[in-house]
Amino acid sequence: MTQPVGADQSANEIFETDQTFEQLGLSPPLLRAIEEMGFEHPTHVQAQLIPLALKGRDILGQSKTGTGKTAAFGLPILQSLTEEDAFGALILCPVRELAIQVAHELRNLGRHTNLKVVPVYGGQRMTVQIPKLKKNPQIIVGTPGRVMDFHRRGILPYDQVKFAVLDEVDRMLDIGFRDDIRRILGGMRQKHHTILVSATIMPEIERLAGQYLDKPEFLTLEASSLTVSQVEQHYFSIERWDKNRLLVHLLKHEEPELTLVFCRTKQTVDALTDFLNRKKIEAHAIHGDLHQGKRNRVMAKLRSGELSVLVASDLAARGLDVDDISHVINYDLPEDPEIYVHRIGRTARAGRKGVAWTFVTPEQGHLLTNVEKVANIQIDRSDYEDFEPGPVPQAVRIERERASEREAAARVTQSRETTAPPTTKESKDDDRFPGGIVPTSMPSKRMGGRLRTRRR
Repeated sequence: MTQPVGADQSANEIFETDQTFEQLGLSPPLLRAIEEMGFEHPTHVQAQLIPLALKGRDILGQSKTGTGKTAAFGLPILQSLTEEDAFGALILCPVRELAIQVAHELRNLGRHTNLKVVPVYGGQRMTVQIPKLKKNPQIIVGTPGRVMDFHRRGILPYDQVKFAVLDEVDRMLDIGFRDDIRRILGGMRQKHHTILVSATIMPEIERLAGQYLDKPEFLTLEASSLTVSQVEQHYFSIERWDKNRLLVHLLKHEEPELTLVFCRTKQTVDALTDFLNRKKIEAHAIHGDLHQGKRNRVMAKLRSGELSVLVASDLAARGLDVDDISHVINYDLPEDPEIYVHRIGRTARAGRKGVAWTFVTPEQGHLLTNVEKVANIQIDRSDYEDFEPGPVPQAVRIERERASEREAAARVTQSRETTAPPTTKESKDDDRFPGGIVPTSMPSKRMGGRLRTRRR
């Protein structure tokens, strides 16, 4: 979120080290909470966004993960609302874990105010959340689907909203919340302030801003100087069947404090978690199909420091805003380089250093190149001399042999074609063609299918 006192000077690329939160115009209760949390300087996005939000401006902010966006929009909301402002702020998040995390951080920042923060999301029974909403909390943090459900039931009104925030709006659009967002924002007829925060600004987000924001301020911070500069990055060239073996080698030899392992699919998450546990490495899984109660227990262990290895899908990891993740391992390299940047931003939080390891198979060189272009960095290769690759699987060996045979046959055919004598109209073969003339093209006139037959 922000910079701990005494953080490394390299954090200057993220923090406004010549500025304090007091200079941003924040109230004493908020400054007290910030000091108790051990933070001194705002990040660049906080230094720019907070003063504008305190003035009541609509904002479209672009900033990568790990730059303190939650505090950037949360602190002005906590300062502007009073106890009488029931349902005064509505913050939309793409996934439930992020909603829970944002609500948790806002509670910490507002610990010396009397404002109540309530997260609402699918996966938890409505009967658990309804009593909390009936107490008229000032700030609601929720996923679009559950927010709309409560609104239709008349429990969550839109007409009292003074601040509407869309956090990670690009991901909400990616996973199909376009119509929900328009319905929610379109239901707020009263004057209010709107803040859109996104890692990337797509044309659709600009259209959304043009429709629902009033003369917005545009804030943009480049990714290359944000989380990437704080992360030590390496890649390992590895065959796909050796990735499990290399992962165990890394976890046992390096002994990282808290490791987040990213996989592309839920099936891989489950299979890899089972494999690590069989190898006596305690690992936990988190993905979209996991029961909400189990997801909550995993997240509680993560935040309390009881968990050392977490295997996750990209969608489930949207809410993993935890400061103590020391290592990120890209078990599967993503097709989208922006996802890579988001992944490694799970470490190097709050100005700390982090490490990212990426497994790259021989056919994925182009994906690594795309990542380097987006991150504006050259990622160094690492190897372990004591790592022993496993045997090539029989199915792979057979396929490689067949491919080699096909390539050899193709080379023989190509060689024959290039060494055969050219055929021309004057070429003769008295044994095969009348007059010895070898035809080189189709005849100039053909019947064209107009031959009459006795068929009726």
